[in-house]
Amino acid sequence: MPFIDSKVTVPVTAEKKEAIKTKLGRAVSCLHKGETYLMVGIQENYDLWLGGKKLERGAYVEVSLFGKASSSDYERMTGEICKILSEELSIPGSAVYVTYHGLSDWGWNGSNF
Repeated sequence: MPFIDSKVTVPVTAEKKEAIKTKLGRAVSCLHKGETYLMVGIQENYDLWLGGKKLERGAYVEVSLFGKASSSDYERMTGEICKILSEELSIPGSAVYVTYHGLSDWGWNGSNF
């Protein structure tokens, strides 16, 4: 039950959103999860500042998942996320923050797991 929510400073076409969603669907295997229940959100034209300076190209990505993964799994996923954002939106990894939230309670379809 992962949710990957991305806030990016640049406009994103429908085609780029589809490409990012597809690549994240493959990358989520780093966390031992599948695409079947993956939810992806992309918020474009989001204002972000880093070190007091407004980012022309930057991103903040939150990854929430039911359960936990290891630090090495998170590290691999961060690498994949940065690679995807670089390839698809020309956002450098140095302007990307990624956070992880492992959850013990997750609701779906009227009940909780």
